[in-house]
Amino acid sequence: MTVVERREVALVDLLDRLLAGGVVITGDITLRIADVDLVRIDLNALISSVNEQVPSPWGS
Repeated sequence: MTVVERREVALVDLLDRLLAGGVVITGDITLRIADVDLVRIDLNALISSVNEQVPSPWGS
């Protein structure tokens, strides 16, 4: 077993790495009964950390 295989990553470290680079979440949900679409939800989200180099889109 190599060092890389035994290395453990804490959840907070994983979230820190993901937010530092940004995460894009995309998905579609359709509620359908008898081949009739009743509800359709499209999800597009960008999750990223905000700092001086990447300012908040809502201003301060």
